[in-house]
Amino acid sequence: MNALLSPQPPRFPHYYENPRLSPQRSVSPMQSMASRKRKADEDGDEIMSPMSSPAIASRPFVRPSKKARSSDIVGRPLAIPRLLETLDASELRTVLERICERHPTIGQEVVSGAPRPSVSSALAVLREYQRKLNEAVPYGQSSPDYTYYRVKEPLVALIDALSDFTPQYLPPTETQPTRSLQFLDGATKLIHELPNWEPQAYRHHKDNAYDEISRAWAVVISEASKRGGGCFSLHSGGWDKTLACHNEQSGGRLGSAMSAMASSVNWMEPGSGPSGIATDQSSILNQIISGSYSSPVRVGPW
Repeated sequence: MNALLSPQPPRFPHYYENPRLSPQRSVSPMQSMASRKRKADEDGDEIMSPMSSPAIASRPFVRPSKKARSSDIVGRPLAIPRLLETLDASELRTVLERICERHPTIGQEVVSGAPRPSVSSALAVLREYQRKLNEAVPYGQSSPDYTYYRVKEPLVALIDALSDFTPQYLPPTETQPTRSLQFLDGATKLIHELPNWEPQAYRHHKDNAYDEISRAWAVVISEASKRGGGCFSLHSGGWDKTLACHNEQSGGRLGSAMSAMASSVNWMEPGSGPSGIATDQSSILNQIISGSYSSPVRVGPW
């Protein structure tokens, strides 16, 4: 009855099954250590694997944050760098002039921080004023009065600019006589090209410009003659001849400049000494200029 009620069916041994249990193989201590080492290495490889790292697995993926943009578009003024990009040179100068007028301290910083204008840049500005003057001259035949009132504004602007730039290249502000003379040479050429008005009342602009530039020449020449080799530089540089040409082209209106040059370098010309007799100094200096000077060697008892 118990056999019939048993939940497990009877198990009969297999025909080929060996009823005897196989003896357990003994494991040597070295094999056990190797097995443990191999297991430790395998575990270490699994721990060091970046994919199996719990720190990386649990770290959430962070996306780069996007700049929050407002859905509402409102008007706002340009930033200063963008605003300056839209201004040309003329507009930028106007803005800077207004700021300097309102804040004199800023104007002083601009004067002290800005580089000194070169001779070429100053003359370029004056030539731009001259271009505007030439463009204002009416076409065809016109009366002197009409022509004068057409060009009066750019003419006065050129004269004022010339008066403002000239002191910049005079001593003691300018310490290099060559730079001063280069500017005066270019400025005098511009004055030559000013219109010659038939009515005497309209000639005062050009006459005053000649008078001012002549006094500027005299200041520079007098200062150069006080320095060592200054007279020699004026003569060797040909500035005495340049001034003589300017004086001739102006109709003798550079009298003060010619007087200063005569007192500075005339002694260098042969026969220009007292009573028209060439001095020993002028003779030696002319030999130095021509390259034929040789120091005399004294022979005999001293």
